[in-house]
This record gives sequence, C-alpha cells and structure tokens, in this order.
Amino acid sequence: MRYISTRGQAPALGFGEAMMTGLARDGGLYVPETVPVLTAAEIAAWRGLSYEDLAFKVVRPFVAGFFDDAELKRLIAQAYAGFGHIARAPLVQLGPDHFLMELFHGPTLAFKDFAMQLIGQLMQAALARTGERITIVGATSGDTGSAAIEAFRGLSNVDVVILFPHGRVSEVQRRQMTTPSEANVHALAMEGDFDDCQSRLKDMFNDFAFRDRVRLAGVNSINWARVLAQVVYYFHAGLSVGAPDRPVSFTVPTGNFGDIFAGYIAQKMGLPIDRLVIATNQNDILDRALKTGEYRTTGVVPSISPSMDIQVSSNFERALFDALDRDGAAVQALMDSLKQSGSFTIPAPALAKLRATFLSGRASEEETADTIARLWRETGELLCPHSAVGVKVAQEHAGQGMMVTLATAHPAKFPDAVERATGLRPGLPPRMADLFDRPERVTCVPNDLAALQSLILERTGL
Repeated sequence: MRYISTRGQAPALGFGEAMMTGLARDGGLYVPETVPVLTAAEIAAWRGLSYEDLAFKVVRPFVAGFFDDAELKRLIAQAYAGFGHIARAPLVQLGPDHFLMELFHGPTLAFKDFAMQLIGQLMQAALARTGERITIVGATSGDTGSAAIEAFRGLSNVDVVILFPHGRVSEVQRRQMTTPSEANVHALAMEGDFDDCQSRLKDMFNDFAFRDRVRLAGVNSINWARVLAQVVYYFHAGLSVGAPDRPVSFTVPTGNFGDIFAGYIAQKMGLPIDRLVIATNQNDILDRALKTGEYRTTGVVPSISPSMDIQVSSNFERALFDALDRDGAAVQALMDSLKQSGSFTIPAPALAKLRATFLSGRASEEETADTIARLWRETGELLCPHSAVGVKVAQEHAGQGMMVTLATAHPAKFPDAVERATGLRPGLPPRMADLFDRPERVTCVPNDLAALQSLILERTGL
C-alpha cells in the first residue's frame, strides 16, 4: 500500500513513512493510492467479531508490508485494553431505526481515543525498530490533546507538545491536558482559536529545517493513521445493525471533517452506507459550503460544543482531492485561495460529487441545549453538546432508513452545558474523580511561530 499527497508534489510513501511524516512536504495530506474494496460476503463474514478482531481485518490491508499479522494483532489488543466497555463502542437505541454509538469509553472519554491509542502503539513499535526520538506537536480544540498525551506520556523517546486555544476548551478538557506530571508532556495554552493553533502547527511542518531538527511528527487528523483507526467503528456499527444486508446512514458531529471522512473510506471499502450526514454547530462552514458551493471562513464564534469551533477543516482537503478526480494542482489552487482570501469556490462538478456523498445540517446553541434536555427526558441518555448537535441533525433526516449517530464525548467533559440543559451535573468516572485536585502544568504562549519554535527547542533540548 502506497500513500500519495493531496497536492501531488510529494513522493509516494509506504504506511510507516506516511504515519511518521504526518503532513506531506508539499503541504498536502496523505491518502491511500488505492482503497481495497470488499465484497458483501467478505463483510458479512466479519459479523460477531470482537472489536479488536474487526480492527485487525479493517486495518491490515492499509499497513501491509510494515507490520506483520502477529505484531498488528498485539498492538491492536494493547490499544483497546484500557477501554471501559467490553464492546468498546456500544450502540444505544434512541428510537425506531435510530441508534447512538457511544465512542466515549476510552481513557480520556472521547472518540479521539479510538485513533490515538492505536496510533500510539503503532508509533512506539516503529520507533523501537530505529531507536529514533521524535517530537509530537499537536493542535487541539479540546479532545485530541488529552488523547495524545494519554497515548505518549512517560515515553523516553517522545516529547509531546499540545497547543490548545487559551480559554476556549472546557475545564475538564483543559485539566486532562495540564495535570499529567510526566516530564515529556508540554501543554501550551495559545492565544487565539483552534484555527490559529492548527495554522501554527502546519507552519512548523512547512519549516523543513525546524521539522527535521526536532524530528517533528504529527498526531492530528492530518495523519492518515488517525483516520484509518476511525474507519473501524463504522464497520462495527454497520454490522451491528444489519449490514451488509441493509444499508445504514451515519450522522457525525464534526468540525475538522476527519471523523466523517473515515466513514467515506468505509463506504469506499464496500460498507453499504446510504447517507453520510455532516452535523455542525453555529460554526457551520461545512454546512454552508455544501449548500452554497462557497467555502468561506467567517471567524470562530465560541459555543457550548467547543471541539467543533473550527472554520478551517483540514480533512475536507482529502474529500476535495477525490471530488476533483485526484488533481493535486487543482487542490493546491483552492488551498492557495483559502490562504490568501479566506475562501474558495468549489468547482461545480466537484460540488455535485460531494453532494452525492454528503448531506449536512446545523444546530444552534438553543437547539443543542433543547436536544440534550429532550433526549434525557425521553430516553434517559445524557448527551454531551457535540453529540446533541449530531442527534438534532440526524432527527431531521429521520424516516429514511437506519441511522447511527456518533456520540463523540462523555457528558462529564462538558458538565456546565449539560447541567444548564437538564439540571443534572454529570460526574466523572471513578478513575478521574480527583481530576480537579491535581496540580496543573501549563504555559501560556502567543500566537507567534518563532516564539513557539523557540519554546519547543528549549523544552526538548534540541
């Protein structure tokens, strides 16, 4: 399996190189050169497998030649051993033909754990072969950072540096990033919003001298391995509700597009996905882009679903690449326009292809809170604000077959919003009960590339 850049100018890489490289040197994102296609019979044969065994089946063709079967099985088993539910991603019925997939039973109570725990194992195994030391720098709107820290904390050959927007994550999210005591963990509260954090991260990757000096590696969803790990739970849910004998649709609360792009890959592999529905909060650039054909940033407005407070959705580039018939130069032109003017117009043929694959909707702050309250009354299921955005949009598309909505975080990560909506303050699991008593370690930093690079060099001793 080879991986190519969405901008067409970087060399094709094998899985291991693509994983450790993260962002391609031409600024693009790596995608598989080809996607393996499964028959209905092959998918049906996976019914009844454990989550770990299913993950092995899905991931195996994408890593062929880098991990052998025995090693891959061992790494997958280690990745999910710490999850708090034996099903890993259990489904809860919300109504006729509508299920919620709970993706918050991992170590940091968010869907990011499914990918980060696996990529942590894969990267550690790769580093053990070479003896190299790397610096992982990640940008987070709240959940990626804590999941990355949990996956890499305490490792002697990794420094993990996380940029998060100062004052724009929940207190639980912040404390999950700032309370780990391991010396290789560096939590940086950066002035600005998530898009600023993500921009500075990309700037570091595009500064090749700095990138090579610190052996920079990325674990944001720009890293293909992150997306790959998320493909698994689409198969898990689909098989659980009747695939491949009947199609299933998914509604995904998303800001950065990586989670729903994983569903698109599952669809390309042969999982009979009818509709992929993008659910956005008031920062609705993805919904607007699909409806109007214009991708235009308008500034981030803070919301009760902060992990979706994003205007520059990195993984949308991967979907554009396919919609533009894998024309790297065309993608580059659109990305240049976005950088220069904050917008681009999706060419009509590409827009038609995107609309044939993706639907979209949005939820206001009031609608999100109302959905949390209503679902609690009607089903006893307590939703985080992001999951509530998904449920609200999913219910707008009800009555058209089986729907699975992704519940992306535990409600206890956003207790203030949940309490305002329901009067109930969700508690953290026992293993995190002392989170608010732990001392924090955090450094406030400006939105300045040179200052960030200087700090990272100082912290890593490179």
